[in-house]
Amino acid sequence: MFQPERYKGSKEQNYELVIRQLEALLEGESDVIANLSNASALLNQFLDDINWVGFYLFKNDELVLGPFQGLPACFRIPLHRGICGKTATERKTVRVDDVHKFPEHIACDSASRSEIVIPIIINGDLFGVLDIDSPSLDRFDEIDQQYLEQFINQLITHL
Repeated sequence: MFQPERYKGSKEQNYELVIRQLEALLEGESDVIANLSNASALLNQFLDDINWVGFYLFKNDELVLGPFQGLPACFRIPLHRGICGKTATERKTVRVDDVHKFPEHIACDSASRSEIVIPIIINGDLFGVLDIDSPSLDRFDEIDQQYLEQFINQLITHL
């Protein structure tokens, strides 16, 4: 069960706790949509200063909106567009301190200022991406990247 009051340690300790909570939350469940839904809800409760968190799934050579928390979002993203498209194409995490300075940024929420997108690769194939937006500039750092990549690695074991 999610217990936000338990997040009182260092940033690293808090991320380690949320990764353990993810494992407990998904244990025994194999449905992809259910697991992605709970993963996005867990991150939405855990992360501060964000306004959108969710998944885009790779289907028919584009990214299609999956489970998320936040305002309505873009339905489809071509692989050659935006931060999600760049992440999917390059298959590596992309952190953007100011989305307004990113060429071809796709603004689904005009309040978003910074973004991190982590690719989800399963058995060498692109499955999708985790996309997290913040209304603050420079919200995401190396620690966020490291632990969100670990979060995705844990999630992959349930997809």
